[in-house]
Amino acid sequence: MANRKDRRIEPSFDGPRDEAEDDVFSVREEDRVVPSRRKAPTKRKSSKTRSTSRGRSSKPKRGIFGIFGRLVYWGFVLSIWGGIAAAGIVVYYGAKMPSSTTWAIPDRSPNIKIIGVDGRLVANRGMTGGEAVGLHEMSPYIPQAVMAIEDRRFYSHFGFDPIGLARAVSTRVLHGRFTQGGSTLTQQLAKNLFLKPDRTLERKVQEVLLALWLEQKHTKDQILEMYLNRVYFGSGSYGVEAASRRYFGKSSRDVTLAEAALLAGLLKAPSRLSPARDPKAAEARAQLVLGAMRGEGMIGEKELKTAMSAPATRAASFWTGSENYVADRVMEELPGLIGEVRSDIIVDTTVDMTLQDLAEKSIRRLIDESGQKLNVSQGALVSIDNSGAVRAMVGGYDYSTSQFDRASEARRQPGSAFKPFVYMAALEQGRTPDSMRNDAPIKIGKWTPENYNGKYFGRVTLKTALAKSLNSVAAQLAMEVGPNAVVEAAHRMGIESDLQPNVSISLGTSEVTPLELTAAYVPFANGGYRPEVHMIRRVTTADGNVLYENTSGGGPRVISPEVVGMMNAMMTGAVEEGTAKKAAFAWPAAGKTGTSQNSRDAWFVGYTANLTTGVWFGNDDGKPMKKVTGGALPALAWHEFMVAAHEGVPVAALPGSWTPQPAAPAVAVEDQPLDEDTFPAAPQPVRQQVGDATGMSQEPTASIRRPVPPADVGGPVQRRETSILDVLLGN
Repeated sequence: MANRKDRRIEPSFDGPRDEAEDDVFSVREEDRVVPSRRKAPTKRKSSKTRSTSRGRSSKPKRGIFGIFGRLVYWGFVLSIWGGIAAAGIVVYYGAKMPSSTTWAIPDRSPNIKIIGVDGRLVANRGMTGGEAVGLHEMSPYIPQAVMAIEDRRFYSHFGFDPIGLARAVSTRVLHGRFTQGGSTLTQQLAKNLFLKPDRTLERKVQEVLLALWLEQKHTKDQILEMYLNRVYFGSGSYGVEAASRRYFGKSSRDVTLAEAALLAGLLKAPSRLSPARDPKAAEARAQLVLGAMRGEGMIGEKELKTAMSAPATRAASFWTGSENYVADRVMEELPGLIGEVRSDIIVDTTVDMTLQDLAEKSIRRLIDESGQKLNVSQGALVSIDNSGAVRAMVGGYDYSTSQFDRASEARRQPGSAFKPFVYMAALEQGRTPDSMRNDAPIKIGKWTPENYNGKYFGRVTLKTALAKSLNSVAAQLAMEVGPNAVVEAAHRMGIESDLQPNVSISLGTSEVTPLELTAAYVPFANGGYRPEVHMIRRVTTADGNVLYENTSGGGPRVISPEVVGMMNAMMTGAVEEGTAKKAAFAWPAAGKTGTSQNSRDAWFVGYTANLTTGVWFGNDDGKPMKKVTGGALPALAWHEFMVAAHEGVPVAALPGSWTPQPAAPAVAVEDQPLDEDTFPAAPQPVRQQVGDATGMSQEPTASIRRPVPPADVGGPVQRRETSILDVLLGN
């Protein structure tokens, strides 16, 4: 029998299996690459094994640490992918932005600071409504309050505050809404400077990138200063200076703790929380700011209690104060003087804020006391010195309720306040204050001018006729000299509005503004010269460069000295014994009252050797007042203003002189003085013989008498060698 080791074993797939072969060639189930689909034979478990399997599962359990570990693992994986995704978003939106080398802080909208001749602020104008103020200049409470409520870690973060963002997100989850913002002050500044207020992912990413750039380019103090000077505080106020002026009427340098808290509270919702709109909401928000400041240790308990007890701030719904009429007028004139404003400028005006306040108080007081009783709702006042500088200008009762400037824009009928130009034209043609006229009913075509209350005085001098504002005499003079001569005289004196050359112009039927009518009286006060009426003295940049300066000297002579003397003698009578007796005070003064038909307009324009002031009262809708005449409210307002304006000023006589000729006293038909004049509407008159049964003046009319040109009027302008003071003193 051969040795078993020498026998060759052939593979066979059909014969009986050899156990040895199975040991050599077989593959166990756990060694297979692909598990077998055959079910492994089940083995009968021993009783010991069965008892063990009942107590615990054969598959091992993961403990709580295993679950936590997997959470950490997957959290780490997700954070990696989230970071990659965030980086991709940043790169994508960042690539759409211009190169950072081209980034620059845009210029702040220029501010126009308007100040009075006494150095007091009149107003700020421009898009911001206030000048830029340094961080070291403003009240220290302002930046503290803003940081406490908006960004308490401002000085520690790098422009983006992850902690603040996480806090905002957590409050969103807990309360279902964002009760705290996640943006830093730097991000808010970046948004205000460069971006649109869109709530998009792109805008948010760009905001963060710009905030990081700002932090690299500027210090924290610079960023905070830029923010406080540009952010919107509601009610049209950009920057802390504009807001302080708007709500508290003072500079941001003088803001108290309570006021600073109110300003900081506005940043959440400037329009809704504005004290001009909702004082209670503004106050409630300010209380939260004060609490935040106390929580941050910025203020003590005593300061907190004092600020909490401060009265609530109440601001007008719009800018108030008559000085805003002045500011609006300045803004209208400015482009014609310096062109487009490209940087902060300072405008020095001729307005005296002390006089401006006096004028406003006088107009308001009279309307408050008598407005309802006399049916008068508006008033205007203009005061001009002998050089043409506007010293005060009130355009209405309250700027906050109406910004329409009645002083320089409203054209109203001047009534008898226009008569001085009629009398001036008559004097220039050879008449004198002693010339006699018959004050009696007359008829000019279909027009019959009547005196106030139908009272007539018979034969009177022109001086008496002007002092008592006799309509019949004024109409006679207009016919004698011709309406064109009256129009020419008025325009020469300073009236700029179109005037209708008809006889009714003698009673002031053509409309004018208070500013131009007052300016036209100035030559009577300064000796016969028409100055350039102006309100702007100088315009400079913030660093002192002069952009414009008013260098105009005395204007041309428009009235001869003789006529000035006669006109002043005549109009002095209106104040001393005529319709304007309520205007009289300790200075030599002259002027003329005026009342339009049915008391729709009431005027008094008067002057001293120091100031010329015009006052108007009426209603915007043209409704008649209740028998208000120029000798009533206007004369009272003029008196109140001029007394205060001349306090402490040496008394000076009016320029010019005239010696009256002895004449018989006037005999009145009815012994009752005239108070003022009204008249019916007049059609275009037809020139014809003037006169009636009572008799008329025997002097020739303008149709047959050649006008006598006034002395030194109408020729080339000659430069005066004397000063205006010499003229006023009669030298």
